[in-house]
Amino acid sequence: MARHAFRSMQEPPPRGPHSAAVSAGHLVFVSAQLPVDERGAVVGGSAAEQARRALDAVGHQLRSTGLSPDAVATVTVYLVDPADAAPVDDAFAAFFAEPRPARTLVGVAWLPGGALVQIEAVAVRY
Repeated sequence: MARHAFRSMQEPPPRGPHSAAVSAGHLVFVSAQLPVDERGAVVGGSAAEQARRALDAVGHQLRSTGLSPDAVATVTVYLVDPADAAPVDDAFAAFFAEPRPARTLVGVAWLPGGALVQIEAVAVRY
């Protein structure tokens, strides 16, 4: 099975030796997206703002593969402060239409650039 790398030109390139998104068969894997601007600097003061920006980045990466957020089957959210779960839930609910994807919330001690949130996704081509 061939793999193909993708990257949205609306997002800065990944920092490090990895692809922003990879398709393999019917699946598209979007690397964890940080809430960053075009220079790669973390934006948004709150977890809700950062979650919205990271979800926008996920959407941009998906569109670079020809998919939309409706194709997402599962999402992993990395969150520094568990107290921010409710505002991140609100951003998630606003971004994804029903039926929403499955989600795993992972508590972490640190994220690059001092971010509060980082989000990755797996989508399916039907």
